[in-house]
Amino acid sequence: MRRLSALTFKQLRALDAVARTGSISRAAEELGLTAPAVHSQLKALEDNFGCALLSRKGQTGFESTAEGAALLTAFHRAQSGFELAIHRIDGLQKGFAGTVVLGVVSTGKYFAPGLVARLRAAYPDIEIVLRIGNRTSIISALHENAIDLAIMGRPPRDPPVVAVPIGEHPHVLIAPPGHRLAQVPHLRPEDVLSETIIMREPGSGTRILATRYLDRIGEGRPYETTEMGSNETIKQAVIAGLGLAMISQHTVTEELKAGRLVALDVPGLPIMRHWFLLHREDHALTGAMRTVRDFIDAEKGSFLPSAV
Repeated sequence: MRRLSALTFKQLRALDAVARTGSISRAAEELGLTAPAVHSQLKALEDNFGCALLSRKGQTGFESTAEGAALLTAFHRAQSGFELAIHRIDGLQKGFAGTVVLGVVSTGKYFAPGLVARLRAAYPDIEIVLRIGNRTSIISALHENAIDLAIMGRPPRDPPVVAVPIGEHPHVLIAPPGHRLAQVPHLRPEDVLSETIIMREPGSGTRILATRYLDRIGEGRPYETTEMGSNETIKQAVIAGLGLAMISQHTVTEELKAGRLVALDVPGLPIMRHWFLLHREDHALTGAMRTVRDFIDAEKGSFLPSAV
C-alpha cells in the first residue's frame, strides 16, 4: 500500500510521455515542464518501486522496462476510466445522463412504452424506469418520492405539483357492436342507466370520472354496476356483452378501429380531459429530469394513440 499511496498522476504522466517520445526533453516539452522536473518525477517513481522503469534503447532514447510497461498498462486503464467518469459527470451536469423514474397511471400503459422508446433513442445515457399503477398508487409514489415525474389525468392537490398539459384525453362509453343501443343516435340518460355499467376499482381516475358523469346525467338515479380491476378485463367483458363501460379512448383505439367495440352516441360524450406531466413542486429537478420533462412537453402528445 505504501507504493500505491505514494503514486501521483504527475509521475505516471512523466513515465508515459518519456516511454512514448523516447526522450526526457521531448516529454518535458509535451508536459510543459523542465527536463530536470521530469527526471525528478521519474526518480521518485523508480525509488518507490525499487526498480528501473525505463531503459536505454541504443542511441535513440528510452523505452519502458517490463516493470514500467506493467505500470503503464494500469495507468492507461485508469486514465480511460477517469475519462469515462468525466464524460459521465459532464452528461449528468448537462442533463444527458442519469436515471429518471417515470410513473404513469394504468390507462397510460398503452402509450407509455412507446414514449420510453423515443426517450431512450434520443438520450441513450438516460435510464428511464417506468412504473405503472392506478391513480392512487401513483399519487402515493409521489408522496413517498418513489417517482420523479408522473403522467396522469387530473393533477392531485396533495402533494403540490407543477403540471403541464401534454395532450387531449377523450373518454367514451363503449358497447359491443351488436348491442341494442349501438345503432341508436342520441341516446337518452335512461337508456344508459338501464344497463349494467362496468367500473374500474376504487382509486382509479377512470372510475371517478365515470361516476361523476353517470351521477350527473341520472340526477342521482341508481344504476347497476360491476367492478373489474383492469382495462383489458373491462374490454373483454364489454365485448362479451356483460355491460357498458366508460373508458379512455386511448385504451380501446385498436378495438374501435377493428369494429370489436363501438363508442355510443350519448349526449356529453366524449368527455375531453387532458394528460398532464407533473412533478412535485417542492423538489428541484435534476438535469436528466429536466431533459425528460422538456422532451415529453415538446412531443405535444404525438405519442398518444391516434383518434378513431
